[in-house]
Amino acid sequence: MHYENAEDVLSAWISGICNGAIDEVEKLYHENAVLIPTFSPHTVNTTQGIRQYFEQLATRDKLQVRLYEKSLKKQSLGCSSWVLSGLYAFEFEVDQLLLTFPSRFTFAVDLSLENPIVHHHSSQVPRNLS
Repeated sequence: MHYENAEDVLSAWISGICNGAIDEVEKLYHENAVLIPTFSPHTVNTTQGIRQYFEQLATRDKLQVRLYEKSLKKQSLGCSSWVLSGLYAFEFEVDQLLLTFPSRFTFAVDLSLENPIVHHHSSQVPRNLS
């Protein structure tokens, strides 16, 4: 699929996560993509590893991702490459309690590629130490 803008890639990613559409999420990542995931200490750099991470995440009950629209920043790297960064929150049940995990993200996307995500870093927002 061809994406017109970087925000469409992010929207497709969020929709895929929320709908448990792991095939669709996996297809967004380039074969040489790097994923630094939210809920794992390990960097993933294979298509199989990316799929396994999202399959595991999709086992969470009531999984949702909510984008904080006002936090979204878009930077052009020239031609068809973009960096998107901002905040989103994962929500899912743990022991029948719905928990929210505010997280920050960076996506590097190349819209000239069929699988446009070339790098994705996501980490939970640290709690205040004060």
